[in-house]
Amino acid sequence: MAGERWQDKDARVDDARHTAARLLIEQGLDISVVQEIIGHSQLTTTKRYTHITATLSTDAAARMGRALWG
Repeated sequence: MAGERWQDKDARVDDARHTAARLLIEQGLDISVVQEIIGHSQLTTTKRYTHITATLSTDAAARMGRALWG
């Protein structure tokens, strides 16, 4: 069962930070705000935690389309 598989794995704080950073970025928060929430002292660390997702790419393309063609 899926629940049993999850119980076999160790959850890490680092995994939670990656997930939180990605979700916050996808909500449109500025990366410096994400940095503060996650608790990183260096922005470069936060940048390693955030990845370009399909959601972000699609949103960026839609915004560009609206900027160019209304």
